[in-house]
Amino acid sequence: MTSGVPAAPSAAADEARLLARAAAGDRSAFAALVQAHQGYLRKLLGRVCRGDQGRADDLAQEAFLRAWRALPQFRGEARFRTWLTRLAYSALSAERPALPLAEDAPPDAGAHGDFAPGADWRIDLDRALVCLSEAQRHALLLCYGADLSHAEAAQVLGWPLGTVKTQVLRAKARLRAQLQAWEPTP
Repeated sequence: MTSGVPAAPSAAADEARLLARAAAGDRSAFAALVQAHQGYLRKLLGRVCRGDQGRADDLAQEAFLRAWRALPQFRGEARFRTWLTRLAYSALSAERPALPLAEDAPPDAGAHGDFAPGADWRIDLDRALVCLSEAQRHALLLCYGADLSHAEAAQVLGWPLGTVKTQVLRAKARLRAQLQAWEPTP
């Protein structure tokens, strides 16, 4: 039995409406999409950029500019988040020579300045992520940090699905070894 109140539209339907309006040139609809996705994208790119939040913000801005320009061609074959992440990675690829090598990164890269409970865990995790190869870090961050499926991560990175799965497995094994001290003792 229903109460006569219409069900709230789903988030996917709301996003589809915003996408259609934005593709037609509605700037306020695009602003709503930016608002909905900027936190996710900035956080992901901050990790990809090893804590260089200024660079991450620049990449996120570039991704949103590319999205605005290309939105009329967006076919909806992937989630908007996946497409936006792909655009961000395209911007990252365009500046690839600027990526620092893991051994060049400062020891506190990505460290959190707070002393909240669990901050030490996040600091150690960020340091362990720096030890991963670039391919492992990207695959892991997309599948776990960005909550993309392996297939979506493969689409973003332009890699075969098997390569993404292999890199995720290798990254998890390497992190497990790096963070072994955090395992509870029996």
